[in-house]
Amino acid sequence: MIVGRLFQALFDAGVVVVTTSNRPPDDLYKNGLNRQLFLPFIDLIKTRMVVHQMDGPTDYRQDRLSGSPTYFTPLGPDTRAQLETLWTELTDAQPAPPLTLHVQKREVTIPAFRNGVARASFYDLCGKPLGPADYLALAAAARVLVLENIPQLGRSNFNEAKRFVTLIDALYEAKVRLICSAAAEPEYLYLEGEGSFEFERTASRLREMQSDGWGAD
Repeated sequence: MIVGRLFQALFDAGVVVVTTSNRPPDDLYKNGLNRQLFLPFIDLIKTRMVVHQMDGPTDYRQDRLSGSPTYFTPLGPDTRAQLETLWTELTDAQPAPPLTLHVQKREVTIPAFRNGVARASFYDLCGKPLGPADYLALAAAARVLVLENIPQLGRSNFNEAKRFVTLIDALYEAKVRLICSAAAEPEYLYLEGEGSFEFERTASRLREMQSDGWGAD
């Protein structure tokens, strides 16, 4: 609501505005609470501004990951340091405030987000009662996800493991690049308990998502 009033005041004062967004006007605040109150601002943009779609064939964030490992194990100080180095490079060492996703009249907070790169812990995304719609919203917002501290999975954290499977499926289908730290290699993350057999597909996807250039198409 504030940005709409700001733009109106700028236009009224004859200010020429040049701005960028990661969404076309019609997708701004999509599915947001009381979005109808925001629609006049979208009309204002389309009436008073010339919209240019700037999509290019190259995602340069992928170039930064070329040749770099993206799956770090086991958990420990060295793994944390390597993950931090990649995060700093991907965000240009700039502040990364939380991202709030609006999903079915709920708010889902991603702890850190900058320029399409999201960062969260396993607990943030899989230790809370989130579902497919939440993960799809995240996959739509981010092109790279840094996921920290994936634990050993099994009977003791079965619900978290199910959510993790759903998260990986959403990221895989949306071609989101995954950078993560985990307690074990993909094939050894879930060795016993209900769902361990089905987890083989997730382990296979985790392996595929580590390949150089994956998700660049």
